[in-house]
Amino acid sequence: MTDQTSKADAAAASDAPQKTLTPAASRALAEAEARRRKYREEEAALPKEVGGRGGKEPGRYGDWEVKGLTSDF
Repeated sequence: MTDQTSKADAAAASDAPQKTLTPAASRALAEAEARRRKYREEEAALPKEVGGRGGKEPGRYGDWEVKGLTSDF
């Protein structure tokens, strides 16, 4: 038994008409997009790591995992 929905259900949901947003909601979405854009620009400006472990920064999840072993700090 799975809880996954079928692709047909997802397609039907995306065809539904969009709700109109309030001015406050539109402003919040625009501010969030500006923050994301700024973060991506700052991240791109950082020097690239050479010979690193690859993948997402483990510190952002609160733990470090290497070869399936996790150590919390």
